[in-house]
Amino acid sequence: MEKKVFLCGFHQETASFNPIPTTWEKYQRRSAGRGGELIANIRVGGSAKVVKLYGEGALKRRIMDMGITKGVEIYIRKVAPLGDPLELNVRGYELSLRKADAEMVEVTQVG
Repeated sequence: MEKKVFLCGFHQETASFNPIPTTWEKYQRRSAGRGGELIANIRVGGSAKVVKLYGEGALKRRIMDMGITKGVEIYIRKVAPLGDPLELNVRGYELSLRKADAEMVEVTQVG
């Protein structure tokens, strides 16, 4: 299986160049070789446990202030028709989270 490498947004399939890497490309670089997945990829009705938070500064702090911290179990209640935002149950309350923010949360599926 061929391993694809993304450097600063260069995509081999389309031969296009974007100087600013996307959130997904940053995640791919950081999580190479790890078994985790993003919370945005868990199906509705599924539960997951937070393994790691990505992001820096105010973004990471905002996610943590919402109650999403390492070790917390999250239940995916609903997803909007176009996939953004996600509605989650976290620590006994309901939380709506943008897909871009959900891509900063690495989880392992529970059950």
